[in-house]
Amino acid sequence: MSDPSPANSLRPRAVPTGRLTRFTRMGGLATGLAGQAALAKARAIVKGGEADMAGALMTPRNLTRITDRLAEMRGAAMKLGQLLSMETGDVLPPELAGILARLRAEGDAMTPAQVKDVLTAAYGADFRHHFKSFSTAPLAAASIGQVHRAVARDGMRLALKLQYPGVKDAIDSDLDNAAALIRWSGLWPKELDLGPLLTEARVQLHEEADYAREGRYLARFATHLADDPRFVVPTYRDDLSTDVALAMSFEDAAPIEALAEAPTDRDAAMSALIELCLRELFEFRVMQTDPNFANYRWRADTGQIVLLDFGATREIPAPLADGHLRLLRAGLDGQRSDILTQLEAIGFIRPGLSAAHRDAILDMSELGFSALRQPEAFDFGTTDLANDLRKRGQIIGQERDLWHIPPADTLFLQRKIGGLYLLATRLGARVDLRAIMSSFLR
Repeated sequence: MSDPSPANSLRPRAVPTGRLTRFTRMGGLATGLAGQAALAKARAIVKGGEADMAGALMTPRNLTRITDRLAEMRGAAMKLGQLLSMETGDVLPPELAGILARLRAEGDAMTPAQVKDVLTAAYGADFRHHFKSFSTAPLAAASIGQVHRAVARDGMRLALKLQYPGVKDAIDSDLDNAAALIRWSGLWPKELDLGPLLTEARVQLHEEADYAREGRYLARFATHLADDPRFVVPTYRDDLSTDVALAMSFEDAAPIEALAEAPTDRDAAMSALIELCLRELFEFRVMQTDPNFANYRWRADTGQIVLLDFGATREIPAPLADGHLRLLRAGLDGQRSDILTQLEAIGFIRPGLSAAHRDAILDMSELGFSALRQPEAFDFGTTDLANDLRKRGQIIGQERDLWHIPPADTLFLQRKIGGLYLLATRLGARVDLRAIMSSFLR
């Protein structure tokens, strides 16, 4: 469950159910915008000019309407907005980027009546007999479902993830409708092919809506990390999980951002998370790819990190892992030609770029790899590396010949790495990156 909103920001609002209802909601929004576009075009013809379609459509009122409707729909419409925001935000018009960014930060909760309906669908009319207690107030909500506290009959405290009604069955139609609206707005850059992102969003949404799949990965990570005392993985309760409910042990912990006020622990915690990412890539060959900070929590009394949400877990193909190992080796060695070769091999950039474009991308890569070569701990709290990379990325983003969406596996891996970098920066951690990276090369 990606990008959850905290409970204190949630408002109860019914999730539209049924394909026809959801289509009507999206169609009504599109019809209203179409009318405004037609009016703008007619006015332009009268004046003998060309209509500013984007300007006519993306008024503050319309921006609010679009965002609010996509947030209300939840499910695929909201997830698509989240993915597009994270993967292409640097090259999108600010109006569209603003809509998508809000979809990452905001969420609504189901109404109490819908919560009861989901519990009935999951456990039957006697659902109360499965629990000693159940909290109707959700802990968090996101695009696919929301989380509640509960206590099992055997006394185990639970986190119970409940899937929004109708969301799973409407994934494909929702995606098609939301993509059509985004394309039709005229704000989506023609140079960026929306198709691959739509395909990936479709796959990811069906996977995240498969709670049995997530339960298997939850149990698998618990096995992988059983002997690592730095991490806690919730216990999967298969006996209390169904198609629309995922049950696991509730693990007390604070938000990971609390480590910013604990300098004694934050460096060790961040080092552990970076090492875990590399273990996922090179050792486990399976990775939880959602970079959301809420997926990590911290126990001050033990220094342990609680890992949450395995819906976005992906298998790592051997060629991808091997390619990143070669890229890491080239980066630590500082061989620009090798870095370029490996970036092309993993699909991060496309072959055949001009010398000037290759140099621009390699200069940006050099900035990133320079942090890995430092003989001492890298200080994420004082570095300007993130701003430097962002500025160079914005410059590169202005070169439309360079616009390129990497393969899905590469894209999600880079997203996970980028998320860890942002978290380390937020915490102000100091990490011996060179030692961690070198240990995997050995």
